[in-house]
Amino acid sequence: MARQETDTPLMQRLWDVPAALVLLTRLPLPPLPDHAFTNGARAVWAYPLVGLGLGAIISVICWGAALVLPPMIVAGLVLGALVLLTGAMHEDGLADTADGLWGGNDPARRLEIMKDSRIGAYGVLALILVMGLRWLGIADVGVGALVAALVISRALMTPLMLALPHARDTGLAHSVGRPDTGAVIVAVLIAALCALILAGGAGLVALIIASGVAAGMGALARAKIGGQTGDILGATQICTEIAVLLTLTALT
Repeated sequence: MARQETDTPLMQRLWDVPAALVLLTRLPLPPLPDHAFTNGARAVWAYPLVGLGLGAIISVICWGAALVLPPMIVAGLVLGALVLLTGAMHEDGLADTADGLWGGNDPARRLEIMKDSRIGAYGVLALILVMGLRWLGIADVGVGALVAALVISRALMTPLMLALPHARDTGLAHSVGRPDTGAVIVAVLIAALCALILAGGAGLVALIIASGVAAGMGALARAKIGGQTGDILGATQICTEIAVLLTLTALT
């Protein structure tokens, strides 16, 4: 605790980056001190930086594999790498969200289904559809556009964390907590800057469209279960990533 008290505000913010990486990836990071996780919600500003880090790794895979393999195979390798790097946590959230929101008749039953580790027909079909769309989108866009999608989609989880109450009193999202407005604004601004640098004006258009998708996911979650969970946030990441990929496919 003494270490935490002596850290400057800047050092405390710098700890947010590895804390976000630990939460959103399965990268083999060294153990972090306890104080790095004392305020998980504070670290949401660094979520787009996690996307940028994943993008750096994926870029190396793309450039290396593209020397000898066709785009569709490269896209498959990239998709597999993303699943491994993130532990499929967002894909799992999508499947649970699809099963729960469409498989239950009331909020309590929907939350119960979402918590169940078993996957149903809605979850299977959702995974097949989104993995196919991601595969095709990755194969069609350039590396910069792909990295923009990874950054934007992680930034757009944060407004839902701010705007929606927790749908249950347990779980990963509840343990992280509710971020403050400033952290969310910083996350979105980082995403906008990266989108502009990596994909130009089309990147900003993709950010706007993806924001609409995130808002739709938030409205659906509020109507179906009264708020957000980690599964909802994971599903939002996947859906907004696809929105960015498809928008950039159409515009570039």
